[in-house]
Amino acid sequence: MKPADLIWMNGDFVPWDEAKVHVLTHGLHYGTGVFEGVRCYDTEIGPAVFRHADHVDRLYKSAELYYMPIPYEPEQIRQATLELIGRNGLRSCYIRPLVFRGYGQMGLFPLDAPVDVCIATWEWGAYLGEEGKRDGVRAKVSSWERISPASLIPAAKACGQYLNSILAKIESHKAGYEEAILLDHNGYVCEGTGENIYLVRDGKIHTPSMTNSILDGINRRAAIQIATDLGYEVVERNIDRSELYLSDEIFVTGTAAELTPIREVDDHAVGTGKPGPVTRAVQDAFEDALHGRTERYRDWLDPVPITAKV
Repeated sequence: MKPADLIWMNGDFVPWDEAKVHVLTHGLHYGTGVFEGVRCYDTEIGPAVFRHADHVDRLYKSAELYYMPIPYEPEQIRQATLELIGRNGLRSCYIRPLVFRGYGQMGLFPLDAPVDVCIATWEWGAYLGEEGKRDGVRAKVSSWERISPASLIPAAKACGQYLNSILAKIESHKAGYEEAILLDHNGYVCEGTGENIYLVRDGKIHTPSMTNSILDGINRRAAIQIATDLGYEVVERNIDRSELYLSDEIFVTGTAAELTPIREVDDHAVGTGKPGPVTRAVQDAFEDALHGRTERYRDWLDPVPITAKV
């Protein structure tokens, strides 16, 4: 990780190395926190945050689901993020807002612990690598099942829940793959460790629905809109594991991974073993949207103000 100059913490801009918490912070012990993954791109209209309002909205919804009232208005978080990017002199970066139960209360009852908020920004390339975005990655269906809505809240982007993804990620890595695919509690295809997943069969795009315990990805919404605008039919449904091996193409989307093709699952080549035409068409349009090259999706970009001195 390449450090930036500043991190925003509870209303103040503090030096990167001074952004610290107490070792008895509640969220550190029990995972009581929610977060977002957001990106700023150097676009044709200058540095701009992709789908910023949607990310802020999801942050507040996740916090509400876990009884963590955020002590700032959404617009304050948005403006703090834009100012932080400018103060750090970044034109392209990853953004991590984090809301967590802080120091002052221990034990499983969390409501007396304070709610702290911080925002960090730093330069970070594609999560699965530029080579992965170009050529596709190898994936493994994990033995770990995606968390059930009967146990936790899959729709929330909550800190502790990501132990589930971490187990799957380590398992796939140790087995020699770049990514894992998790099934839901009913055995249907759910998502990657940090990405939503899509299968292409006979020219149609198929993707798990919200009833499959997926996270409602912001980039998922964008990819579905772009694919629809390109004329592809997108079907949200239950997907059997065997369909992963029978698909013509597979790709995943996420803020960190952006849009990355899957070229192989469980040692079965996907289609020709190379990214297919549907994946490439959606990926190209998606990249254009991220970087402001398409007027149609310009309203998805939140420009960093010139006054921020980027």
